[in-house]
Amino acid sequence: MEKKVSIINESGLHIRPASNFVKVASKYKSNIEIIYGNSKINGKSIMGIMSLGVTKGNEIIISAKGEDEEKALNELVELVENGFGE
Repeated sequence: MEKKVSIINESGLHIRPASNFVKVASKYKSNIEIIYGNSKINGKSIMGIMSLGVTKGNEIIISAKGEDEEKALNELVELVENGFGE
């Protein structure tokens, strides 16, 4: 399963939102990936997320594959759509 979402928070995917994303993604057994441009990274890797350089207004695709993929994808999409609580 995957879903495209836009980054709405002012500072993009910097350290705090990236760590929030990893914290939520790590709760799930599913394989979580973020696809941005030509890059596909592990959604449970803070260094991977930071290396993407995603800024406000950019779109990313969140991909989840595994036994709890639907629940994981829904929570991660909600996190991004709510601006990571910032």
